[in-house]
Amino acid sequence: MDKGDQAEILEEGLNAQERNDLIPASGLPIEEMEQFAVIGKGSAQYTSAHKCLTQAVYYEAANEPLAGKRAVAQVVINRLRHPAYPNSICGVVYEGVNDPVCQFSFTCDGSLLRKPLAVQWAQSGKVAEEALAGAVEPLVGSATHYHADYVLPRWAFTLAKIDKVGMHMFYRFPGDAGGEPAFTRRWNGRENVPYLSEARLRQMLSGRYVEKVVKPEYTPGLTVTPHVTDRHAPSDVGGRIDMTKSWRLSIPDPVSGQGAYDTARSVQGEASQAADSVSEDEGATS
Repeated sequence: MDKGDQAEILEEGLNAQERNDLIPASGLPIEEMEQFAVIGKGSAQYTSAHKCLTQAVYYEAANEPLAGKRAVAQVVINRLRHPAYPNSICGVVYEGVNDPVCQFSFTCDGSLLRKPLAVQWAQSGKVAEEALAGAVEPLVGSATHYHADYVLPRWAFTLAKIDKVGMHMFYRFPGDAGGEPAFTRRWNGRENVPYLSEARLRQMLSGRYVEKVVKPEYTPGLTVTPHVTDRHAPSDVGGRIDMTKSWRLSIPDPVSGQGAYDTARSVQGEASQAADSVSEDEGATS
Protein backbone atom coordinates (compact mmCIF):
# COMPACT_ATOMS: atom_id res chain seq x y z
CA MET A 1 0.00 0.00 0.00
CA ASP A 2 1.18 3.51 -0.77
CA LYS A 3 2.93 5.28 2.07
CA GLY A 4 0.79 8.31 1.33
CA ASP A 5 -2.31 6.25 2.02
CA GLN A 6 -1.51 6.39 5.73
CA ALA A 7 -3.16 9.83 5.78
CA GLU A 8 -6.22 8.41 4.03
CA ILE A 9 -7.00 5.57 6.43
CA LEU A 10 -10.67 5.51 7.41
CA GLU A 11 -10.53 2.58 9.82
CA GLU A 12 -7.97 0.29 11.43
CA GLY A 13 -8.10 -3.00 13.31
CA LEU A 14 -11.29 -5.02 13.72
CA ASN A 15 -13.51 -2.20 12.49
CA ALA A 16 -11.54 -2.10 9.25
CA GLN A 17 -11.79 -5.86 8.80
CA GLU A 18 -15.55 -5.75 9.29
CA ARG A 19 -16.02 -2.87 6.86
CA ASN A 20 -13.69 -4.45 4.30
CA ASP A 21 -15.81 -7.59 4.37
CA LEU A 22 -18.91 -5.48 3.71
CA ILE A 23 -17.47 -4.03 0.49
CA PRO A 24 -18.92 -6.28 -2.22
CA ALA A 25 -16.83 -7.77 -4.98
CA SER A 26 -17.33 -5.86 -8.21
CA GLY A 27 -18.63 -8.86 -10.10
CA LEU A 28 -16.36 -7.99 -13.02
CA PRO A 29 -14.68 -10.97 -14.65
CA ILE A 30 -11.27 -11.95 -13.25
CA GLU A 31 -9.31 -12.04 -16.48
CA GLU A 32 -6.23 -14.16 -17.08
CA MET A 33 -3.24 -11.94 -17.69
CA GLU A 34 -0.53 -12.35 -20.30
CA GLN A 35 2.62 -14.14 -19.21
CA PHE A 36 5.68 -12.00 -18.52
CA ALA A 37 8.88 -13.76 -19.53
CA VAL A 38 10.92 -11.25 -21.48
CA ILE A 39 14.01 -10.59 -19.34
CA GLY A 40 16.87 -12.92 -20.16
CA LYS A 41 17.83 -14.94 -17.11
CA GLY A 42 21.47 -14.44 -16.19
CA SER A 43 21.60 -10.89 -17.55
CA ALA A 44 22.33 -7.85 -15.41
CA GLN A 45 18.78 -6.63 -16.08
CA TYR A 46 17.38 -9.92 -14.78
CA THR A 47 19.49 -9.73 -11.62
CA SER A 48 18.13 -6.28 -10.80
CA ALA A 49 14.55 -7.17 -11.70
CA HIS A 50 14.69 -10.33 -9.60
CA LYS A 51 16.07 -8.40 -6.62
CA CYS A 52 13.38 -5.69 -6.83
CA LEU A 53 10.56 -8.20 -7.22
CA THR A 54 11.90 -10.38 -4.40
CA GLN A 55 12.00 -7.34 -2.14
CA ALA A 56 8.40 -6.46 -3.00
CA VAL A 57 7.17 -9.99 -2.31
CA TYR A 58 9.17 -10.31 0.90
CA TYR A 59 8.47 -6.94 2.52
CA GLU A 60 4.82 -6.90 1.45
CA ALA A 61 3.90 -10.56 1.94
CA ALA A 62 6.65 -12.47 3.76
CA ASN A 63 4.19 -14.20 6.09
CA GLU A 64 1.41 -14.62 3.55
CA PRO A 65 0.53 -17.99 2.02
CA LEU A 66 2.07 -18.87 -1.33
CA ALA A 67 -0.94 -17.52 -3.23
CA GLY A 68 -0.62 -14.23 -1.34
CA LYS A 69 3.03 -13.90 -2.33
CA ARG A 70 2.23 -14.68 -5.95
CA ALA A 71 -0.60 -12.15 -5.91
CA VAL A 72 1.77 -9.34 -4.86
CA ALA A 73 4.19 -10.31 -7.64
CA GLN A 74 1.28 -10.26 -10.09
CA VAL A 75 0.34 -6.72 -9.06
CA VAL A 76 3.90 -5.53 -9.76
CA ILE A 77 3.88 -7.09 -13.22
CA ASN A 78 0.38 -5.79 -13.93
CA ARG A 79 1.52 -2.28 -13.10
CA LEU A 80 4.53 -2.64 -15.39
CA ARG A 81 2.17 -3.40 -18.27
CA HIS A 82 -0.37 -0.66 -17.47
CA PRO A 83 0.09 2.85 -18.96
CA ALA A 84 -0.42 4.46 -15.55
CA TYR A 85 2.86 3.13 -14.15
CA PRO A 86 6.58 2.81 -14.97
CA ASN A 87 7.35 -0.02 -17.40
CA SER A 88 10.09 -1.84 -15.52
CA ILE A 89 10.03 -4.06 -12.44
CA CYS A 90 12.30 -1.81 -10.38
CA GLY A 91 10.55 1.28 -11.71
CA VAL A 92 7.23 0.01 -10.37
CA VAL A 93 8.60 -1.14 -7.02
CA TYR A 94 10.59 2.02 -6.34
CA GLU A 95 8.17 4.55 -7.83
CA GLY A 96 8.23 7.71 -5.73
CA VAL A 97 10.99 6.43 -3.44
CA ASN A 98 12.64 9.86 -3.21
CA ASP A 99 9.35 11.75 -3.10
CA PRO A 100 7.17 12.46 -0.05
CA VAL A 101 4.87 9.63 -1.15
CA CYS A 102 6.21 6.27 -2.35
CA GLN A 103 4.12 3.53 -3.94
CA PHE A 104 5.42 0.65 -1.80
CA SER A 105 5.98 1.80 1.76
CA PHE A 106 8.88 -0.57 2.46
CA THR A 107 11.06 1.34 -0.02
CA CYS A 108 11.00 4.53 2.03
CA ASP A 109 10.04 3.70 5.62
CA GLY A 110 13.34 2.11 6.63
CA SER A 111 12.21 -1.52 6.33
CA LEU A 112 15.05 -2.23 3.89
CA LEU A 113 17.53 -1.76 6.74
CA ARG A 114 16.14 -4.80 8.53
CA LYS A 115 17.90 -8.06 7.70
CA PRO A 116 15.49 -10.43 5.92
CA LEU A 117 14.56 -13.77 7.47
CA ALA A 118 16.31 -16.47 5.46
CA VAL A 119 13.38 -18.84 4.89
CA GLN A 120 10.87 -16.17 3.86
CA TRP A 121 13.47 -14.45 1.68
CA ALA A 122 14.16 -17.70 -0.16
CA GLN A 123 10.43 -18.28 -0.66
CA SER A 124 9.98 -14.74 -1.96
CA GLY A 125 12.91 -15.17 -4.33
CA LYS A 126 11.37 -18.35 -5.71
CA VAL A 127 8.05 -16.59 -6.31
CA ALA A 128 9.86 -13.74 -8.08
CA GLU A 129 11.78 -16.21 -10.24
CA GLU A 130 8.59 -17.98 -11.27
CA ALA A 131 6.83 -14.70 -12.05
CA LEU A 132 9.73 -13.56 -14.25
CA ALA A 133 9.53 -16.92 -16.02
CA GLY A 134 5.88 -16.36 -16.95
CA ALA A 135 3.89 -17.65 -13.97
CA VAL A 136 0.51 -15.91 -13.62
CA GLU A 137 -1.57 -15.75 -10.44
CA PRO A 138 -5.19 -16.25 -11.59
CA LEU A 139 -6.81 -15.29 -8.27
CA VAL A 140 -6.20 -11.56 -8.71
CA GLY A 141 -6.40 -11.14 -12.48
CA SER A 142 -5.74 -7.53 -13.48
CA ALA A 143 -5.30 -6.20 -9.93
CA THR A 144 -3.17 -3.07 -9.61
CA HIS A 145 -3.88 -2.24 -5.96
CA TYR A 146 -4.08 -4.02 -2.63
CA HIS A 147 -4.06 -3.29 1.07
CA ALA A 148 -3.96 -5.29 4.30
CA ASP A 149 -7.38 -6.27 5.62
CA TYR A 150 -6.75 -4.53 8.96
CA VAL A 151 -6.82 -1.07 7.35
CA LEU A 152 -9.44 0.61 5.20
CA PRO A 153 -8.06 3.27 2.86
CA ARG A 154 -10.37 5.84 1.31
CA TRP A 155 -9.46 4.75 -2.22
CA ALA A 156 -10.96 1.30 -1.63
CA PHE A 157 -14.35 2.77 -2.53
CA THR A 158 -13.10 4.19 -5.83
CA LEU A 159 -11.80 0.92 -7.29
CA ALA A 160 -13.34 -2.42 -8.21
CA LYS A 161 -12.80 -5.04 -5.53
CA ILE A 162 -11.62 -8.40 -6.83
CA ASP A 163 -11.10 -10.66 -3.85
CA LYS A 164 -9.22 -11.26 -0.63
CA VAL A 165 -6.10 -13.42 -0.77
CA GLY A 166 -4.47 -14.14 2.56
CA MET A 167 -4.65 -10.90 4.52
CA HIS A 168 -4.71 -8.60 1.49
CA MET A 169 -7.67 -7.12 -0.36
CA PHE A 170 -7.06 -6.77 -4.12
CA TYR A 171 -8.57 -4.24 -6.50
CA ARG A 172 -8.51 -3.31 -10.18
CA PHE A 173 -9.34 -0.12 -12.02
CA PRO A 174 -13.06 0.05 -12.80
CA GLY A 175 -14.33 -0.11 -16.37
CA ASP A 176 -12.15 -0.53 -19.44
CA ALA A 177 -9.09 0.91 -17.66
CA GLY A 178 -8.92 -2.22 -15.53
CA GLY A 179 -9.60 -4.80 -18.22
CA GLU A 180 -6.86 -6.99 -19.68
CA PRO A 181 -6.87 -5.14 -23.06
CA ALA A 182 -5.75 -1.96 -21.26
CA PHE A 183 -2.45 -3.56 -20.24
CA THR A 184 -0.58 -2.67 -23.40
CA ARG A 185 2.83 -1.44 -22.28
CA ARG A 186 5.98 -3.45 -22.79
CA TRP A 187 9.07 -3.74 -20.66
CA ASN A 188 11.43 -0.86 -21.42
CA GLY A 189 14.56 -3.03 -21.36
CA ARG A 190 16.18 -1.32 -18.37
CA GLU A 191 16.21 -2.24 -14.69
CA ASN A 192 17.78 0.22 -12.27
CA VAL A 193 17.66 0.29 -8.49
CA PRO A 194 17.59 3.99 -7.54
CA TYR A 195 19.95 5.60 -5.08
CA LEU A 196 18.70 5.29 -1.51
CA SER A 197 19.87 7.52 1.32
CA GLU A 198 20.77 5.27 4.25
CA ALA A 199 20.66 8.25 6.61
CA ARG A 200 17.13 9.10 5.50
CA LEU A 201 16.02 5.48 5.85
CA ARG A 202 17.44 5.31 9.37
CA GLN A 203 15.59 8.48 10.29
CA MET A 204 12.38 7.07 8.82
CA LEU A 205 12.86 3.84 10.75
CA SER A 206 13.26 5.75 14.01
CA GLY A 207 10.41 8.14 13.23
CA ARG A 208 12.70 11.17 13.28
CA TYR A 209 12.58 12.07 9.60
CA VAL A 210 10.87 15.33 8.65
CA GLU A 211 10.40 16.14 4.98
CA LYS A 212 11.99 19.49 4.16
CA VAL A 213 9.90 21.91 2.13
CA VAL A 214 12.07 23.76 -0.37
CA LYS A 215 10.61 27.07 -1.50
CA PRO A 216 11.18 28.00 -5.15
CA GLU A 217 13.70 30.78 -5.64
CA TYR A 218 13.37 33.77 -7.93
CA THR A 219 16.28 34.10 -10.36
CA PRO A 220 16.45 37.48 -12.16
CA GLY A 221 16.38 37.06 -15.91
CA LEU A 222 15.38 33.41 -15.74
CA THR A 223 12.09 33.33 -13.88
CA VAL A 224 9.04 35.57 -13.93
CA THR A 225 9.10 38.32 -11.33
CA PRO A 226 6.65 37.59 -8.50
CA HIS A 227 3.69 39.96 -8.45
CA VAL A 228 1.08 40.76 -5.83
CA THR A 229 -1.64 39.59 -8.19
CA ASP A 230 -0.14 36.10 -8.36
CA ARG A 231 -2.51 34.60 -5.86
CA HIS A 232 -2.97 30.92 -5.15
CA ALA A 233 -5.36 29.23 -2.79
CA PRO A 234 -3.63 27.42 0.10
CA SER A 235 -5.06 24.18 -1.28
CA ASP A 236 -3.65 24.75 -4.77
CA VAL A 237 -0.85 22.20 -5.10
CA GLY A 238 0.45 22.41 -8.63
CA GLY A 239 -2.96 22.59 -10.25
CA ARG A 240 -4.43 19.82 -8.09
CA ILE A 241 -6.81 20.56 -5.26
CA ASP A 242 -5.70 19.20 -1.91
CA MET A 243 -9.01 18.12 -0.41
CA THR A 244 -7.46 17.71 3.03
CA LYS A 245 -7.51 21.49 3.33
CA SER A 246 -10.64 23.55 3.85
CA TRP A 247 -11.31 24.28 0.20
CA ARG A 248 -14.87 25.08 -0.78
CA LEU A 249 -16.37 25.68 -4.20
CA SER A 250 -17.90 29.16 -4.34
CA ILE A 251 -20.43 29.96 -7.07
CA PRO A 252 -22.38 33.28 -7.00
CA ASP A 253 -26.10 32.82 -6.50
CA PRO A 254 -28.28 33.64 -9.56
CA VAL A 255 -29.85 36.77 -8.02
CA SER A 256 -26.61 38.56 -7.16
CA GLY A 257 -25.06 37.34 -10.39
CA GLN A 258 -27.91 38.77 -12.47
CA GLY A 259 -27.75 42.06 -10.56
CA ALA A 260 -24.05 42.47 -11.29
CA TYR A 261 -24.66 41.62 -14.93
CA ASP A 262 -27.47 44.20 -15.28
CA THR A 263 -25.32 46.88 -13.62
CA ALA A 264 -22.44 46.18 -15.99
CA ARG A 265 -24.75 46.39 -19.01
CA SER A 266 -26.20 49.68 -17.77
CA VAL A 267 -22.76 51.24 -17.31
CA GLN A 268 -21.61 50.02 -20.71
CA GLY A 269 -24.80 51.37 -22.31
CA GLU A 270 -24.32 54.83 -20.82
CA ALA A 271 -20.70 54.90 -21.94
CA SER A 272 -21.71 53.86 -25.46
CA GLN A 273 -24.38 56.59 -25.69
CA ALA A 274 -21.87 59.21 -24.52
CA ALA A 275 -19.37 58.09 -27.14
CA ASP A 276 -22.02 58.24 -29.88
CA SER A 277 -22.99 61.75 -28.80
CA VAL A 278 -19.38 62.93 -28.99
CA SER A 279 -19.00 61.40 -32.45
CA GLU A 280 -22.14 63.19 -33.71
CA ASP A 281 -20.93 66.55 -32.34
CA GLU A 282 -17.55 66.11 -34.00
CA GLY A 283 -19.25 65.22 -37.28
CA ALA A 284 -21.40 68.33 -37.14
CA THR A 285 -18.42 70.66 -36.68
CA SER A 286 -16.20 69.09 -39.33
